[in-house]
Amino acid sequence: MAAEGHAPTASEYIVHHLQHWQVDWALNPVKQTAIVDFNVINLDSVLYSLLLGVIGCFVMWLAARKVSSGVPGRFQAAVEILVEMVDNQAKANIHNAQSRKFIAPLALTVFVWIFLMNAMDMLPVDLLPSAWTHVYGALGHDPHHAYMRVVPTADLSTTLGLSTSVLFLCFLYSIKIKGLGGWGHELITAPFGAHPVLWPINLLMQAIEYLAKTVSHGMRLFGNMYAGELVFMLIALMGGAMAFSFSGMALTVGHVVAGFIWAVFHILVITLQAFIFMMLTLIYLGQAHEAH
Repeated sequence: MAAEGHAPTASEYIVHHLQHWQVDWALNPVKQTAIVDFNVINLDSVLYSLLLGVIGCFVMWLAARKVSSGVPGRFQAAVEILVEMVDNQAKANIHNAQSRKFIAPLALTVFVWIFLMNAMDMLPVDLLPSAWTHVYGALGHDPHHAYMRVVPTADLSTTLGLSTSVLFLCFLYSIKIKGLGGWGHELITAPFGAHPVLWPINLLMQAIEYLAKTVSHGMRLFGNMYAGELVFMLIALMGGAMAFSFSGMALTVGHVVAGFIWAVFHILVITLQAFIFMMLTLIYLGQAHEAH
């Protein structure tokens, strides 16, 4: 994390924790870079996303396996409330019953998956990165270059990947519901009219709308989770102040208090952000079913 022989500064601590475990397509470690490089994979985001996706599927499978017609237990009741909430939102936004057979489970999956990815922010900041540092060193690598970020939704590539997937689904449902010709006609005639002179302007406006929705969809989730991650790092630095001076003990007390308050507040944030992403997914897919 820092050069040998001295403790990391606050800046070094934060910069280190904001670095991803990056590899190329052959899974070889690569030099950290801020430049966009499509040959680089943020392996930590990929692994945690997949792991949490499997956990989410397993939890929902357990709920489905234990479902009964009698008085439900707490776990079954909680899952039933969640499923009913998502189903009601799907019915309000997707008026095509056949489409809801796929979109409603998709929305439930989106909510659970993003909630679990967001919830990784509730783990102590140094818990998994510190463990990875020891493993990385045991593998014969320099432990100072053991980078690990555990919140997949604080990675822009993850959130934009999710929002881009929603965009492709909007395209598919636009073609399925309206037909390729009908959707193409809509692209060049809305919103300003069907006059041939307006076709390029209409197409440009439609492209801007799709791009803006996709970018804002992903950026909203990323921005909130990235900011939350930074706040937890700053709170962690307050706790580390005791190591630098005796007067820093007051900051350690503040660290405990601030950490508790922010953690309680952040429970609402991670849930709300998962709900917002799910709702926007339903809204955008609902718009794909509507004609201008």
